[in-house]
Amino acid sequence: MAQGRLSQVQTNDNAAFLPSSAESTRAAEAGQGFIDEETLPVLVVMTPSDGGDVTPAQLAGVQEYLQTIPQIAIPGADAAEGDPVTFADILVGPAVAVPSEDGKALLVPLSLDAAQTEDPLADGEGATGVIVDELRASLADELGATADSAGELGLQAWVTGPGGYVADLVEAFGGIDGVLLLVALGAVFVILVLVYRSPFLPVIVIFSAVFALCLAALVVYNLAANDVLVLNGQAQGILSILVVGAAVDYSLLLVSRYREELRRVQSPYTAMARAVRGSIEPIAASAGTVIAGLLCLLLSDLGSNRSLGPVGAIGIASALLATLTLLPALLLILGSRSRGLFWPRKPRPTEVGAHGVAPAQRPTAEVLTGLWGRLARFVGAHARPVWALTTLLLVAGAAFLPTLQASGTSQSDVFLTPVDSVAGEEVLAEHFPAGVVQPAVVIAPEGDLDAVLEAAQAVDGVESATPVTDQDTGAPVGGAPQGDQGEPRVVDGTVKVTVVTTAGSDTQGAVETIEELRTAVHDVSPDALVGGAAAQTLDTQLAGARDLKVIVPTVLAVILVILVILLRAFVAPLLLMVANVLSFGAALGISAIVFNHVLDFPGADPTVPLYSFVFLVALGVDYSIFLMTRVREETVHFGTRAGVLRGLAVTGGVITSAGVVLAATFGALGILPLLFLAQLAFIVALGVLIDTLIVRSLLVPALVHDLGRVAWWPSRLAREDVEAEAIAAHAQTSGGAHAAGAR
Repeated sequence: MAQGRLSQVQTNDNAAFLPSSAESTRAAEAGQGFIDEETLPVLVVMTPSDGGDVTPAQLAGVQEYLQTIPQIAIPGADAAEGDPVTFADILVGPAVAVPSEDGKALLVPLSLDAAQTEDPLADGEGATGVIVDELRASLADELGATADSAGELGLQAWVTGPGGYVADLVEAFGGIDGVLLLVALGAVFVILVLVYRSPFLPVIVIFSAVFALCLAALVVYNLAANDVLVLNGQAQGILSILVVGAAVDYSLLLVSRYREELRRVQSPYTAMARAVRGSIEPIAASAGTVIAGLLCLLLSDLGSNRSLGPVGAIGIASALLATLTLLPALLLILGSRSRGLFWPRKPRPTEVGAHGVAPAQRPTAEVLTGLWGRLARFVGAHARPVWALTTLLLVAGAAFLPTLQASGTSQSDVFLTPVDSVAGEEVLAEHFPAGVVQPAVVIAPEGDLDAVLEAAQAVDGVESATPVTDQDTGAPVGGAPQGDQGEPRVVDGTVKVTVVTTAGSDTQGAVETIEELRTAVHDVSPDALVGGAAAQTLDTQLAGARDLKVIVPTVLAVILVILVILLRAFVAPLLLMVANVLSFGAALGISAIVFNHVLDFPGADPTVPLYSFVFLVALGVDYSIFLMTRVREETVHFGTRAGVLRGLAVTGGVITSAGVVLAATFGALGILPLLFLAQLAFIVALGVLIDTLIVRSLLVPALVHDLGRVAWWPSRLAREDVEAEAIAAHAQTSGGAHAAGAR
């Protein structure tokens, strides 16, 4: 199905997501004239297992093995499709072994043709991942050299570098199509069985959710395959969780209303029609809120964020469509016997009148029974202390928000489990200048060359700065530049300077060095451009920080407008927004404590709080929408204070179930061994539970109950005479049974 093919159209390269205005992007464009062929480095690091020096026999054995590398076949490749069939078809230059200066390691740099690694092979697998896997397998088979073992030569080997990282990242994301979805659906199924206590309803709801996911995946796949949007592994994982969580949430609301109507009418068709009419407004409003929040990501400078907006919006729209079309059809599949799907607890109509319709409203005393009825009574009796105490608790959690370290992390910190590329990077840094693998580059006017070299060499963390010359062959990495390489190459009046940093290009230390390098170089050459891998990471982090400042207020404004339109009031929507922002702050503050002091995470990417905000505020306000639309419906007949209590009692169970389902589905992201997704999973799951159990169950009902009809200002419901007339009218039709709870 389309969901399983999404990995074929993934792009996980930071450079592909940067805006054209980013300095590293402009540097890459300006430096094209200095590059004969774009390459992707893959590095093999070898060390003697006994920790001693590399012997001549070991060096000779490695050199003999390197002669066989070009003949290694690439699995899944098809020459007829234009795929590289052997390593010789994709390698740029010969493979050579470079000894370290301390004599204790060998480095084999391999350069892959970057153009041929971009497209998947004939079998749909990414070329980089397949090549790195085959290289590791070949090292193990031919030399017995792996990270954990040494063969007859007595050498251990690691495959690292940019190509190694890409391969390990692809493998980590490999669980998205299968394991992640199975874990999420399994958790949802268990929760639904506990909620419905029926063997049939959970299957129907999950089938509807999977249908929605397939629909979303089909649309996203075709858009990504035709370059309409860019899809990365993170967005694919989020899409699966978002669609399943939203579809099940909407299904819970519809099924709950359907069950309620089945107790009022005899015909399942009539009950479903009334359930859809009663549910469509809150479900559509919920979906619209999330879609609007996600589309605000289109304002991002990063292509990955911009693409997540429409990808997520397509997922939510698919969930909405499946819930309002496929799910009702499935629930009515047994016709007049459709109540049987609720077996063994079939809802039966009570007090059916001459027209087969039960009374639409029950007395407040009957509604305020059970667990949620008792909670509603408690909130009504202690409204002010309840909202004051819950506000203090949320503020206390939010107080730790500034301690969240979200300025960026090293590439090696992305993985939560040991991987070959990270271990190899550590070995590489012990024996070779780490920054020589992917050095920074400076493109500067020819006349500023001497000043740029002097400024760059004076920056702390810079090992060397050398101009690219006419004789530069782009030789393999090995150490410091050697002797006079000729005159600097000049292209369109510019020169290129290679800057080797002490820290590896994939580390946060290199990013900090690049920041200082830019300042130093720009001081002496304002037109100079600093690029390279570390510069791309820096620009990604800067863009993420900028997005946070721009997108957050935009999301708040858009959602506030939607709430005002939905509730036809201003005070209540404002309260909901403040409550949900406070909830987000508490979730992020508590997460900071857990990340810093319990899980000992190294930090977070700037996109973590951004994505968390968009999901938590948009999804969190959903539960308040579900509650407040029902409260408004009840207020028309019973007044605001009784309407709040009735709304809380009626929706408490289904909204809490929806919140637990969404928390469980987002929590499933944590099974993928990647820092970003683990942090996002924890923050969103925690935030959803806070929204469900504290904000929607206690804070919002208590605030609205305390304010009374003022919450509906400036609508008609805020007028005292309108509320009094509604209560009186309903009291007359119900014999006064409801009037007691109105005040």
